[in-house]
Amino acid sequence: MTLPFYVPPEQLVKDRAEYARKGIARGRSIVAVEAQEGVLILAENPSRTLTKISEIYDRIAFAGVGKYNEFESLRVAGIRYADVKGYQYGREDVTAKSLASAFSQTLGNIFVQGPKPFEVEVLIAEVGRTLADDRLFKVTYDGTLYDTSGYSAIGGKSDALSERLGQSYDGTPTIDEALRMAADAFRKVEDRRVDGWEGALLDRCMDNRRFRRLSKEQLKDI
Repeated sequence: MTLPFYVPPEQLVKDRAEYARKGIARGRSIVAVEAQEGVLILAENPSRTLTKISEIYDRIAFAGVGKYNEFESLRVAGIRYADVKGYQYGREDVTAKSLASAFSQTLGNIFVQGPKPFEVEVLIAEVGRTLADDRLFKVTYDGTLYDTSGYSAIGGKSDALSERLGQSYDGTPTIDEALRMAADAFRKVEDRRVDGWEGALLDRCMDNRRFRRLSKEQLKDI
């Protein structure tokens, strides 16, 4: 009788984490910046049809980097979760924190129990009535949940992008300043020509649904 193949748990976790990080590093990064007018989300995206930033609920946006079909399945599940909770309780009960916690549990379970981990990182942003009420949450491939303030980044170069944003973020930028700040961070960190932009704003001045995409003209300026 042959002995079963054995891998130490710490080695298995290390291998899964390395596998997921390699997949995420192949994707283009995304940043979010809290501004006076709302929460700006900017991504490098050369595709004209596939989007990485989308609305999940009234004042909540979702962004994903890594393997497209995997973060798209998370986005769809998040929309269903938000719709059901909003219908059963109330629309104000759907928050970025509850969505981020649900994504954290899902990704954590997949990382430990699934045949392979998801090669994704996701960002959940919520806009409030004031800048102090904005919320930014980052969930990594293993379900680790980060609560950030002011700005956040996901993707293979998220640490470098966050460091760059921290050098120029003063806490109260306008949307134009935040857009230039985010674009400059991309250029400095990537050190190459950016192929294309995708941007969206959670506009705190709008009623009910506050998600709107930035036009080609707005993105052309950067």
